[in-house]
Amino acid sequence: MTRRYLAAFAAGLALTVSACGGGGAGTGSDGAGSGGAADGDITVGVAMPTQTSERWIADGNNVKAGLEAAGYKVDLQYANDDIPTQSQQIDQMITKGDDLLIVAAIDGTALTSQLSAAKAAGIEVISYDRLIRGSADVDFYVSFDNYNVGVQQGTSVLQGLGLLNPDGSPGTATGPFNVELFAGSLDDNNAQFFWNGAMDTMKPFIDSGKVVVKSGQTSIDQAAILRWQQETAQRRMEDLLTSAYNDGSKVDGVLSPYDGISRGIITALQNAGYGGGGQAMPIISGQDAEIASVKLINDGVQYATVFKDTRKLAEQAVTASSAILEGNEPEANDTETYDNGVKVVPSYLLESEIVTKDNIKSALIDTDYYTQAEVDAGQAS
Repeated sequence: MTRRYLAAFAAGLALTVSACGGGGAGTGSDGAGSGGAADGDITVGVAMPTQTSERWIADGNNVKAGLEAAGYKVDLQYANDDIPTQSQQIDQMITKGDDLLIVAAIDGTALTSQLSAAKAAGIEVISYDRLIRGSADVDFYVSFDNYNVGVQQGTSVLQGLGLLNPDGSPGTATGPFNVELFAGSLDDNNAQFFWNGAMDTMKPFIDSGKVVVKSGQTSIDQAAILRWQQETAQRRMEDLLTSAYNDGSKVDGVLSPYDGISRGIITALQNAGYGGGGQAMPIISGQDAEIASVKLINDGVQYATVFKDTRKLAEQAVTASSAILEGNEPEANDTETYDNGVKVVPSYLLESEIVTKDNIKSALIDTDYYTQAEVDAGQAS
């Protein structure tokens, strides 16, 4: 995320929070809040999973900027995809007496004891984007409509192949097309939602024979990429090419749930001659609109990504935090979908958008997410 937008985001959120301070949602009965941002004495612990993804760096920066603009102190920690490190960081936040926790979990099943300790200390917990499972002590969840993200990923592959038109009507292509399937990390609750949305969308085309998974690897267990790692995805794509495409057949499309995975897939395909010598690059989906992948889309290498505007997610996390810290219930727009195995967690879900080369400008540049120069360079300033 660019520095210029981060400053504007924080300033805009400060105005939003202050505008809500007149006795409406997020304030105490006296209209001043029950120990809210005005005292400047409240600390929010923010636990993010990793700094190896630009998406999570942007999330951490945006949440921190928004909370500080609202008058809170912020204890932001990154765990570099190491579960014990994140557990220890959250333990320390509780011991130090942080007043609220916002947690984007590395492993959604590994924080039960930490959340139990938070509950005992009277600290509420907001699960951020990745649902924390197996605990009754998750108070709120902010995320995107993750099933619909999967629908959009599957749809983008089908549109790129010509099986669907942009308006959702049947395309003129008939196939059959060879498509391989990738899924996210099984310890991330979102991975199953992405997979279900994508597979529900693609299944009719698989059943009709218009889409063929030549490797036969059609279960999420076979397709999953641990920790969403680019290198792991590259190795799997290389193995698929060796085992299923050594007869001269070609890959026409790849369902990928995340831009980093997409880049690993692309590297394997390019090493095998795709994208050069008259051999077209397959249609490849993605997620998160990472700048390196946006450049690949602009250059015609990756076909699409699903853009989840994490500025809005951070803003919603701050809004929910302010409500909780002021003694109110945060607004939920979904109270049925996200069952973590112990309870249905009240949630606020945001919408996402398919981005292809045709709408990079309207979706990402005109909204100040990136500049044209950043897209051209494949690097955010």
